[in-house]
Amino acid sequence: MPALVLNDEQQMLKDAAKRFFSESAPVSQLRTLRDTRDSAGFSRELWQAMVEMGFAGTLIDEAFGGSSFGSVGMGQVFEQAGRNLSASPLFSSGVLCASLVALAGTEQQKTELLGAIADGSLLMALALDEAPRHAPSRIETRAEAVAEGFVLNGSKRFVVDGHVADRLIVAAQTADGLGLFLVSGDADGVEVERSIMADSRNAAVVHLSNVKVAGLDRLAAADAGQALERALDLANGQLAAELLGISQAAFERTVAYMQERKQFGVTIGSFQALQHRAAHMFSELELVKSVVLKALVALDEGDANASLLVSLAKAKACEVAELVTNEAIQLHGGMGMTDEFDIGLFIKRARVVQQLLGDYRYHADRFARLRGY
Repeated sequence: MPALVLNDEQQMLKDAAKRFFSESAPVSQLRTLRDTRDSAGFSRELWQAMVEMGFAGTLIDEAFGGSSFGSVGMGQVFEQAGRNLSASPLFSSGVLCASLVALAGTEQQKTELLGAIADGSLLMALALDEAPRHAPSRIETRAEAVAEGFVLNGSKRFVVDGHVADRLIVAAQTADGLGLFLVSGDADGVEVERSIMADSRNAAVVHLSNVKVAGLDRLAAADAGQALERALDLANGQLAAELLGISQAAFERTVAYMQERKQFGVTIGSFQALQHRAAHMFSELELVKSVVLKALVALDEGDANASLLVSLAKAKACEVAELVTNEAIQLHGGMGMTDEFDIGLFIKRARVVQQLLGDYRYHADRFARLRGY
């Protein structure tokens, strides 16, 4: 069984990501994007810098221009991005879509798309969910076979970075089961409605009306469902890592505030009742650190229990993120409700990440089912 510690290369990546995000994409950057209502929702300049750091190709094989650094490596990047609330299309392009193309694409599709994702010249987004909550088995979008390929009709919700995607991967039902299709973001019949979320990030509603797709633009004709499930596991592992980073930053900021804020002539951190609450948060965070790393290692090792561990990690990370961000607001008192303090931005981002690709209830149920309950 592999040890649950970072090796030297992974630790170096974590240190590099920590410096990069704290210096180039701190919380103040998110405030700027929010206040200016930036059309992209992220800094193109920052994204190019992330590409140059190699972050976009972390999960991509070296043969296609990536670094093959795996889920543990990418997890270090997402943990630090979570700590700083750094906005970028890394999740949509570098994790979700890169994983799907790698798992389900033909050699030609991999060559064409993965290298472009790694070098930052291509942005992609997954158009999957149609219901208010994550439900990958409830796909009603249809792909009807025609002589030259397929015609797609349907609507998708919560398409992360869908408004800036050059290419979409659309999940649709076909006569022979689930299909995954490459669709240009500006194709005829594609209508994209940008949605600015509570965390000031972007998702989109995508409407597909008689969208024509060539037969060569279908991924994984035989095992699309299996590829999608694997890609969602890889993606949820990174969301759990981001929630860990969000929770750790919120906790550290709260403890620092407790050591500064005075009441009755003493710092509130000296009150035993508040110390107990802080100790509880610390203990829960230590558990999340272990289970997130365990899940990421399982993904890299191809462990048969990887799906189970990923749902355990996402569920626990959701639970603890809710605990810590709620406590952070409470322990900041009235100031926690104001925009003057950054702590409110952490709770907003946490709530969106909790819902993305399945919340606590979804993954607790999935964990139970995978355990045979």
